[in-house]
Amino acid sequence: MRKNVLITGASSGLGAGMARVLAAKGHHLALTARRVDRLEALQAELLADHPDIKVVVHALDVNDHDQVFAVFKRAIVDLGGLDRVIVNAGLGKGGRIGTGKFEANKQTAETNFVAALAQCEAAMEHFYERKSGHLVVISSMSAMRGMPSAMTTYAATKAGIALLAEGIRSDLIGRKGLDIKVTTLFPGYIASEMHEGIQQEARMMVDTETGCRALVKNIEREVVDAAVPTWPWAPIGQVMKHAPLSIVRRMV
Repeated sequence: MRKNVLITGASSGLGAGMARVLAAKGHHLALTARRVDRLEALQAELLADHPDIKVVVHALDVNDHDQVFAVFKRAIVDLGGLDRVIVNAGLGKGGRIGTGKFEANKQTAETNFVAALAQCEAAMEHFYERKSGHLVVISSMSAMRGMPSAMTTYAATKAGIALLAEGIRSDLIGRKGLDIKVTTLFPGYIASEMHEGIQQEARMMVDTETGCRALVKNIEREVVDAAVPTWPWAPIGQVMKHAPLSIVRRMV
């Protein structure tokens, strides 16, 4: 069992939800995010519910790449090593390309891809050094195809980090003496702050706890990749990959 787990973007949404599930399973946690007050409240909650685990928190803006490496190193010292890193921090803002929303789209691209690259670098440096570890990258079902309107940049970044994870996984093939796994998860509609107010998604959306339990189940199985929850997203994903773009557009 991978006991010491670092989660980025842990102050709310899927990050906080996964932290609650992992804490209940006895894992020690390093929780990072920009909103330290929320992290500290979550830390207090988890320690009150599970006094036998260790929970440390660190302020982290993943777009400060030097800070990413520094915080990961502090978490390694805090917990005596990291067994698993969940690259979860992300941003959902944006607008249709060509409508003056470049700054919002750039922020999403930098947060969801370049910052994710920094997190993967920091995690893999540690895992290569200790010859073991589990890198988990949270992508999205939107990564299956190009998405319209405000989702265009977001979907492109999620496709990018999925391929980044696959490339890291490819580097591990045939390397003896390494117990390093890489998992890519593709969440569908799981209730979170990012999805608040999106009415058209409600018919396929699961609550945060259900979604996070499904995420953690796949994480602990150390799968290569998975749509989460499996139903209905695994079959929907296959349709999205192969259907004409005009049909995919109507599905989102």
